[in-house]
Amino acid sequence: MSKRDGILVALAGQQNAGKSTLFNVLTGARQHVANYPGVTVDKKYGQYRDAVGSVYTVDLPGTYSLTSFSLEERVAREFLLGDRPDVTVNVVDASNLRRSLHLTLQILEMELPSVLALNMMDVAEGRGIQLDEQRLSERLRLPVVATVGRKGQGREALREAVRAEASRQAETPTPPPVLVDYGALEPVIAQVQHRLAPFKAIADLPQRWLALELLEGDSQAVSILVERLGEPAARPLREAVGSLIAEFEQRQGMEISDYVVGCRDRAVERLLEGVVSGADRGRTTLTDRVDRVVLNRWLAPGFLLLTVFAIYQVSIVWGYELTNVTWPYLAKARELIAGLLPSAHFLVDPYVRSLGLWLVDSANTLLNYVPIFIILFACIAIVEDSGYMARIAFILDKVLHRFGLHGQSTLPLILGGVFAGGCAVPGVMATKGIPDNRARMATIFTVPFMNCLAKVPLYTLLLGIFFVEHKSLMMFYISTMTIVFALLVAKLLTKTVLSGHETSPFVMELPHYHLPTFNGVARRAIERTWQYIKKVGTVVLAVAVVVFVLLHLPGLPEARKAHFQQEAEAAIERFEQTLADNPYRELATGDHLVPLINYYTDYKRAKLNAKGAAGSEKVAERFQARNADFYPLVKRGGDRDTKQAARALKMLARDRQKLRRQMREERITHSILGTIGRGMEPVTQFAGFDWKINVALLASFAARESSVATLGVLFQQGDDENQTLEERMGQETREGGATALLAVSMILFFALYPPCLATTMMVKVQTGSYKWMAFSIIFPTILGLAVASAVYSIGTAVGATGIEAMSAVYWGAFLLLLIVGLFSDRKASRLLRQRFSEG
Repeated sequence: MSKRDGILVALAGQQNAGKSTLFNVLTGARQHVANYPGVTVDKKYGQYRDAVGSVYTVDLPGTYSLTSFSLEERVAREFLLGDRPDVTVNVVDASNLRRSLHLTLQILEMELPSVLALNMMDVAEGRGIQLDEQRLSERLRLPVVATVGRKGQGREALREAVRAEASRQAETPTPPPVLVDYGALEPVIAQVQHRLAPFKAIADLPQRWLALELLEGDSQAVSILVERLGEPAARPLREAVGSLIAEFEQRQGMEISDYVVGCRDRAVERLLEGVVSGADRGRTTLTDRVDRVVLNRWLAPGFLLLTVFAIYQVSIVWGYELTNVTWPYLAKARELIAGLLPSAHFLVDPYVRSLGLWLVDSANTLLNYVPIFIILFACIAIVEDSGYMARIAFILDKVLHRFGLHGQSTLPLILGGVFAGGCAVPGVMATKGIPDNRARMATIFTVPFMNCLAKVPLYTLLLGIFFVEHKSLMMFYISTMTIVFALLVAKLLTKTVLSGHETSPFVMELPHYHLPTFNGVARRAIERTWQYIKKVGTVVLAVAVVVFVLLHLPGLPEARKAHFQQEAEAAIERFEQTLADNPYRELATGDHLVPLINYYTDYKRAKLNAKGAAGSEKVAERFQARNADFYPLVKRGGDRDTKQAARALKMLARDRQKLRRQMREERITHSILGTIGRGMEPVTQFAGFDWKINVALLASFAARESSVATLGVLFQQGDDENQTLEERMGQETREGGATALLAVSMILFFALYPPCLATTMMVKVQTGSYKWMAFSIIFPTILGLAVASAVYSIGTAVGATGIEAMSAVYWGAFLLLLIVGLFSDRKASRLLRQRFSEG
C-alpha cells in the first residue's frame, strides 16, 4: 500500500479485543477484503481522511503474540517488519489488561511508533474496573485512548492521536522505550546484538528485537538471517547463538522462551500498579453466570445442538423460502437475456443462444443461493461476535483433536452439512479461522464429505426406487455416516500426507459475551457473500463453457441429424394438414411457424413462473402486446377454429420438445463426456456403474444437482410422458439386472465423491495451491471408487441385499471410529490452553 499521499496505520491486537469492530468504525464503508500474498489469512484494508490528509488503514490478523508460532502471528509480524507502518494502533481489551499488554510490549520491542486503544471500556466499567489512562500513558510513553468500538465512542480522539503520533515521529523520530528488563538474559542479548552490528543487510531491523527472537529459537528470525546474509555468513552466527542459548538454559534450568514470558509478565505487573483499580476478582460476572449453564458438561451438548439447529432453521430452511421470492427475478433476467440472443430454431438452436442460456442458467444456480448465504453468514457473525463460537470450539476440541481436527473445525463441518442441507463452499471458506495449519488442511479435505443440500436429490431418488420399505433407516445411515467417514479420513490424512504440516497447541480464550451490532453483522455477511460470488462465480462460468463444449462435441452423426430432420418435417406436415381448412393456417405456417412456436413456448414458461392471478394477468398483457395475432392461439377459450389451431399448436410443441430431448440424449451419448463415461466402464464396472451413471457422476462435478438432471435426460422411455424419473430409472435399471446393492454403491461413492467445481475452486483459494486442488479431486475419487467397488463386489459375491450391505458398512465404520478414537494419542490435548496467565 502506497504512503506517498498519506500515512499508513496498522491495527494490531489479540483476538476478541474488538479490533475489527474498531477498524470498521475508523474506515466506515471505504474498506476492502483480500488475502495476504501467498497465504489465506484475511487482509482488510481501508482508508479515511482527516484534517491533514489520507490515512490508509490495515486490520492485521488477531494474534496473541508476534512470534512465528502460528500463521496469523507470522502474517502480522511480517507486515509490521516489511511495511513499517507510520503508526501501529494496538487495540487491547480494557477489561483484561494483564493479558493484553504482553502484545503491547512486543510491538514496542519492534520499535514501532504506537498508540494504545483501550477498547471495550464499557465492559471494564460494567465489571467495576477503573483505569488511570494518564498514568498508563506515562509509563508506556505512548498515547492512550479510551474507546468503545461497537458504539463508535472514541473514534475522533483515536484519529487525532494517530495523526499526532505520525507527525511527531516524522519531525523527530524517537525509538520506543525499553520497558522489559530481562535480568540475567540482558548480557546475552547484548552479546548477540554486538555480533549482529557489523552486518548492514540486517541494519534496518530492530536489533534488540532480532537478538531476542534468535535467542528464543524463532524459526522465522533464523530464516531472515540466512536469507539476508547467506548461509556461509549466517552459520557462524547461528552456532554462536546456539552456544549462548545452551549455556543460559543450563544455568537457569529453563527454556529462554519461558524465561522471557516470565519477565514480560513481571513487567506488566509493574506497569499496572496503581493503574487498575476497583476490579473485584470475587465478583460473578454475567459471562461467568452464563458459562455455568452453557459450558456445563451435561447441558453443553444440548445448547450446541440447539445452536446448530437454529442456524440451519434460520439460514437453510427459512433462507430457502426466500429463494421463492428471488427466483422470479432471476427467471425474468433469463427471459430478458434470452430475448436479446438469436431466436431458437425448430430443432437446433444457434450456438450463441445455447451457450448464452447455459451460462445464464449456471449463474442463476449460483445466485439463487445468495439469500441463504447472506442469512448464513449473518448467523455466523452473530455467534462469533456474541462470544459463543469460542465456546463451541472449546466444547468439541477434545473429541475432534483425537482425529487430527481442531475445535474450530466445528463451524466448517456444520456449514458443509453435518446432517443435511449445508454447502461445502462456505464450509471450506470458514476453515480460514483455524490456527492449526494441519487441522485446517484436514478440515478443508473433509468438509466436502458432509451432506450438502445438492446431494439430497440423488439420495431421495435412489431411496424412492430401491429402499421404499427402509427409507427411515437409510436416511439415518446417510445423515450420520458422513461425519464418521470425515473423522476417519481426517485421521488418515494427518498421519500421512499432512504429517509434515505445521501444528500448534489449542490456545483458547473464552471472551466475554457481547451483544452483536446490526452494522457489524450486516457488513460481514455482505462481505463474505460477495467474496463467494466473486471468487467462485467467475470460475464456475468459465468451467461451464468447458462442460458445454464437452457435452456438444463432436455432435450427432449426419445420418441421425437427417433422421431427426425428417421427423420434424413430418410433425410440421401433420400440423399443416390439421389446419388445412382453418383460417389461422397462413398465420401459423411458413415463415411464421418458428416464431409462433417460440412464442407459445415462452408464454407457457412465463405462465409457470407467474405468481398468482395478478402475475398471470401481467403475462397475458405482455404477450398480447408482443404479438396480438399470435395471442389467441395460446390463451384458453375462443371459437371453434381458434381452439382447433391451439390444440394443433400444442401437439406440435410436444412433438418438437420430444425430438429436441431425444437429440439431446443422443448428443450426450456421442459427446466427449459420454465417450469418457463409456471409457470408464472397465474400471467402474466393479462398483456396478455403467456409462450412464458415469456421465451423471461426471456432470455432477460441475454441480451436485446435475446428477439427477443428467439421469433425467439419460433414463427416458419413448413416448410415455407421465412416468416419474423414479419409475423410468427404476424400470430400466431393474431390466438391466440392477439391484439395491447398486444404489448402495452409488450412495457410498457420492458421499465420498470429490467436491463440486465451486468447492474445488474454493480449495484452491484457501490452500493457494493447484497441487492441493488436484489432490482434493484425485484422493476422494480413488477412495470413493475403492469403497463402492469393494461393497458392490463383495455384496454381489455373498448375495447381500442393499440394506444388509449398507448396515455392514455403517456399523463397521462406526466400530473403526471408536477404536481409532479410543487409542489416539492425547498428548497434544495437554498442551498449553492459554499462553498467558490471568494472574
